[in-house]
Amino acid sequence: MARLPDLPPALLAPRREISGKAGRLSFYEAGQGTPMLLVHSINAAGSAYEVRPIFEEMAKTYHVYAVDLPGFGFSDRSDRTYSPRLYTDAIHDMLDAIAGTHGDAPVDALAISLGSEFLARAATERPERFRTLALVTPTGFSQRSGHFRRTRKTREVPGVYAFVTFPLWSDALFRALTSRRSIAFFLRKTFGSEQYDRGLAEYDYLTTHQPGAKNAPYAFVSGRLFSTDIRDVYARLDLPVWMTCATKGDFADFSDADWARARPKWTVQTFDTGALPQFERPADFTASYRAFLSAESSK
Repeated sequence: MARLPDLPPALLAPRREISGKAGRLSFYEAGQGTPMLLVHSINAAGSAYEVRPIFEEMAKTYHVYAVDLPGFGFSDRSDRTYSPRLYTDAIHDMLDAIAGTHGDAPVDALAISLGSEFLARAATERPERFRTLALVTPTGFSQRSGHFRRTRKTREVPGVYAFVTFPLWSDALFRALTSRRSIAFFLRKTFGSEQYDRGLAEYDYLTTHQPGAKNAPYAFVSGRLFSTDIRDVYARLDLPVWMTCATKGDFADFSDADWARARPKWTVQTFDTGALPQFERPADFTASYRAFLSAESSK
């Protein structure tokens, strides 16, 4: 049996661990100043590497924290129930850790894709802990999003989780999903072109070949991590929100976002990129994010 590759740090920064409601969490931190929390997305190969360009830039003027969500990176990857509640609790755990250094100072927080759903839910539960939110290519704004509202708690497809976790083929299926060829295929769909980040692709391969790597992704594949009430959660947010939309790739459907554009505290910006504009246009992305933060600070 081939030796598993060692997992290097996703970010060039000190890494710490805490334990809380979500179990053992790993996170990176760097910089000084106002606290900022960065949350990666969830997919078969999610990792803190997804926020790397943002982390490196914002750490110049902020005290930035980037978490490995449960089931990913150096956090607990055990075989347990992965749910929206677990991931929302992970964000609360991180806020507790940040408060240990910054006290009651509110946090500027950013999340990518599905991570936005958990961040938004945490912000509705504890709004006093946040100053602003940034949602990068968030889920829950596509044409079909309204179809799922209040039908059930999550968008889990019955039988899928049982099928993909069946012992006879569970490991082989995950190996196929996370081969270098498969990772490149999914990144092309995410970026909408062949110009995907090769460093991200390599880290995706390494992080998906660690013990327990299949547990959280199989919950994702089954649909059980997508909340059917997320539109209502977003609508309850009563703080400044910066949201970015993509135009390329498989995650460019924001046809149900007009209501957000009409809200006075929301700033919705479109980047002519795929779902990860921080890799394709890092300077423009961070400049726009800084402009949003600066405008909110001056109010």
